[in-house]
Amino acid sequence: MSNPDAVIAALRTGHDSLAATVSSFAEGDLARPSGASEWDISQVLSHLGSGAEIARATLRAALDGEPPRGQDFMQSVWDRWNAMTRGDRADGFLRSDEELIALYESLDQDTRAGLRVDLGFLPAPVDLATAGRLRLSELTLHAWDVRVAFDEHATLAPEAVRQLLHGEPDLTGWLGRPEQLGGEHAVVRVTTSEPESEFALRLSEQVSVDFDLPDKADGTLRLPAEAWLRLVAGRLAPRHTPEGIATTGAADLDLLRRVFPGY
Repeated sequence: MSNPDAVIAALRTGHDSLAATVSSFAEGDLARPSGASEWDISQVLSHLGSGAEIARATLRAALDGEPPRGQDFMQSVWDRWNAMTRGDRADGFLRSDEELIALYESLDQDTRAGLRVDLGFLPAPVDLATAGRLRLSELTLHAWDVRVAFDEHATLAPEAVRQLLHGEPDLTGWLGRPEQLGGEHAVVRVTTSEPESEFALRLSEQVSVDFDLPDKADGTLRLPAEAWLRLVAGRLAPRHTPEGIATTGAADLDLLRRVFPGY
């Protein structure tokens, strides 16, 4: 079991940083295209705000011993947020995400260690760190979507990267598109920095990562850990790719961008 305290601390840091940025926005800033190709900045904030509202209801249900709210509840939340003005979406995000993180922070150590959260879309309830890490991934990547509209060299928050790299649940298989491989198979040895890690990326009928390093890989990929997370999430377009990434063999960045198109 991973440490929920570190995940909750990263959620707080991520919220405070993005909230400070959002609070400075004018109406025109909220209309700018974001790093999420089909959304402006206000729509990213709507997604984060509605997601926080749903996550808070899910966490509250777990604390009360109730099943998670269903699809009708989630759709009603999305519809309400979609109907908001751009300014209301920004203000609503600030309130909704603060309320979610405050609820996480209010939990005592026994609850943090023992609570199981039914997210409604996984096979079984998960521990608090896993539930929090899913929200941290969402917050971190969409915060990048906001920041990259103003800085094409934006990176992910280091506190979040440490919690997300190799943290459960592993979404690599869900995000990968093996049909882009054209029937080819390869094993890529990936080496990251900040933090340092080494693991195998397996490209076949099922895209996956593990720590069973091959004696001879079909390719190698060296990059910062935050760039790896952005690659897997479809956020490492050429103009957003940092200098110094090194590849050999089957670790072709253009191919990997197609395998991980993002969401």
